[in-house]
Amino acid sequence: MAEASERINTAISTAELERRWSAVRAAMAGHGIEVLLMQANNDFMGGYVKYFTDIPATNGYPQTVVFPRDDRMSLVGQGPFGVVRDLPTEGDGVRRGTARFMATPSYASAHYTAGYDAALAEKALERFAGGTVGLLGTAAMSFALVDHLKRGKLSKAKFVDVSDMVDRIKSVKSEEELALIRRTAAMQDAVMEAVFKTIRPGMRDLEVTAIAEQVGHSLGSEQGLFLCSSAPVGVSAMFGNRHLQNRVIQPGDQYTLLVENNGAGGFYTELGRTCVLGKASQEMKDEFAFVLEAQKFMLGLLKPGASCKDIFESYNAFMRTNGRPEEKRLHCHGQGYDMVERPLIRFDETMPIRKNMNIVVHPTYATARTFSWVCDNFLTGENGVDEKLHKFPQKIFELG
Repeated sequence: MAEASERINTAISTAELERRWSAVRAAMAGHGIEVLLMQANNDFMGGYVKYFTDIPATNGYPQTVVFPRDDRMSLVGQGPFGVVRDLPTEGDGVRRGTARFMATPSYASAHYTAGYDAALAEKALERFAGGTVGLLGTAAMSFALVDHLKRGKLSKAKFVDVSDMVDRIKSVKSEEELALIRRTAAMQDAVMEAVFKTIRPGMRDLEVTAIAEQVGHSLGSEQGLFLCSSAPVGVSAMFGNRHLQNRVIQPGDQYTLLVENNGAGGFYTELGRTCVLGKASQEMKDEFAFVLEAQKFMLGLLKPGASCKDIFESYNAFMRTNGRPEEKRLHCHGQGYDMVERPLIRFDETMPIRKNMNIVVHPTYATARTFSWVCDNFLTGENGVDEKLHKFPQKIFELG
């Protein structure tokens, strides 16, 4: 067990896991929910699984969690046929709060394995056949999982989406979580500094993001996104993923980078900046000055109790007043174990802002000759934003 524990990359304390389980079980009792069911196959948007188990779902392999209100969890994950392992009360050093682990080799690319995980989940849910099952993150679950359960032994159970119930708990961070989130932001500051010290003409965009990823890994990150673009000054170039990072950087080019990797404990923040391997144009500087004003305007609206819909409307009014385009995507949102976590600052969000939320603010827009933005994380306090988590300077870096 000790050997297993020491292999975890920044384990969450058992006390913190117990705090989460207790808070969720109290909410389940209040809503008449007997058991929760969740599933994820990645650790970019698979936060429920990580939140309950401290084990990320990875590589497209489904990881299914059954969380009873009155007992320890059951987990279903990747492994050989026939694995059913009953665990001691203290767990096995990795799987804490877990009574049983079951495995099956199933793959989304092999359609006939779709029911394998579902059949094992059904075994864990059998005693709730006439009860109420709360579903978490239905958009992340396979159709095969819920379809199998509703047609099988749980056909008489009541299935209810309770994502909102849990979101309101996990979006507010504990002191332990906040400490780890600060470490993630500091890691990204170091990543961006390393990139801007290393970038040179003649490198491909991909070679630069590879530096960002390697430095992040060396500082405890497990994975993430590194979006970028290079272009001559005077060209509006939206950043892209690795498939679009083959361009060779030229002298005088601008280079925009988003570092969106997780850090200690699996928590996300994101940091974005632009550098120029020469001199920035006056238009770039002017538009960057405005995005800083837009970010500052947003920060003044992020007060506990504030409606995200109202914040979004105020922000777009600010943009219109200043002759800039309205936001049509997502320029501000929560983060935690999910790269994008509620609350989303936009018209359709029902969750209000609360104290101790990790919020990223990245106003972004394009003109004919510039792609203008800035990206940093902030922490909400009693009366509004009271801490900027990233310390990296907010400027266009002229490296020529």
